[in-house]
Amino acid sequence: MTRVAINGYGTIGRRVADAVVAQPDMELAGVAKTRPNYEAELAARRGYPLYAAIEDRVPRFEEAGIDLAGTVDELVDDADIVVDACPSGIGAENKDLYEEYDTPAIYQGGEDADLVDTSFNARGNFEDAVDADHVRVVSCNTTGLSRLLAPLREEFGVEKARVTLVRRGGDPAQSGRGPINDILPNPITLPSHHGPDVKTIFPDLAIDTLGLKVPATLMHTHSVNVTLDSEPSADEVRDLLAEESRLFMIRPGMGIDGAGKALDYADDLGRGRGDLFENAVWSESVSMEDRDLYLFQAIHQESDVVPENVDAVRAMLGLADRDESIARTDETLDIGL
Repeated sequence: MTRVAINGYGTIGRRVADAVVAQPDMELAGVAKTRPNYEAELAARRGYPLYAAIEDRVPRFEEAGIDLAGTVDELVDDADIVVDACPSGIGAENKDLYEEYDTPAIYQGGEDADLVDTSFNARGNFEDAVDADHVRVVSCNTTGLSRLLAPLREEFGVEKARVTLVRRGGDPAQSGRGPINDILPNPITLPSHHGPDVKTIFPDLAIDTLGLKVPATLMHTHSVNVTLDSEPSADEVRDLLAEESRLFMIRPGMGIDGAGKALDYADDLGRGRGDLFENAVWSESVSMEDRDLYLFQAIHQESDVVPENVDAVRAMLGLADRDESIARTDETLDIGL
């Protein structure tokens, strides 16, 4: 069994921890937290070994009545691999720790691409992470775009992609984020960082992206235009995308007309935290004009990178090939609506 450590137990870390526990070939070595907040308490309630990310703060956990298994150094030393789910920029600070104990590490999309050996998307470039020591799972939006573009590139060829991202202001728990009542170009200069980030997965891809930030917390929404090399019908594109387990094709008549209902559907399915691991693609939006494909998709920013972190573990340690890993992760997390 591969022992996986999680450094950072917030929005992404706690989801990845649960996903690791669900894997038949992995076990959770423990999770590290900087302070004894409600997330630390929940980790303890789940029976996850809890480690202090900052040694000087050990007394705070004791005062809060939360038992610790040790410090993050001990956790990293004990693990076969670590998933760094700390806030953006902290992963870069932690890299020296992982190298000190010769423990391979997975970072999140908020870190710079030049921090790691390769960026990662399971569908797009699984093989690039094999035997790598430091891998970055790309951001939620880049993950969603990579999943969509990979089969299009393989089947029809892609001349150029153009994407407008309508981005949520923050996660539901991020009460300090905004805007409250506004629509902001974000960034106001072009392109947004998402296009260059997708190129860390597909270096030869021509892609332009721009973004808007809106007062919502549910999901991101993408307006996608892809000029293909060939000229398939809209039905042929729908059929291709429907074969992808991590693309949820919202069928006509389902009544899912926005992000709220998409997440309500996932919640009613019994998904933990109501997570929607898949891209939500509106089937009716898939249209072809000559070689130009148009569609809308929504991305659940809290959860779509979770299966990618699991697959990155297998890729880096050579535990399975791409298809085997994706299938195993999909089965254990009930992915494939």
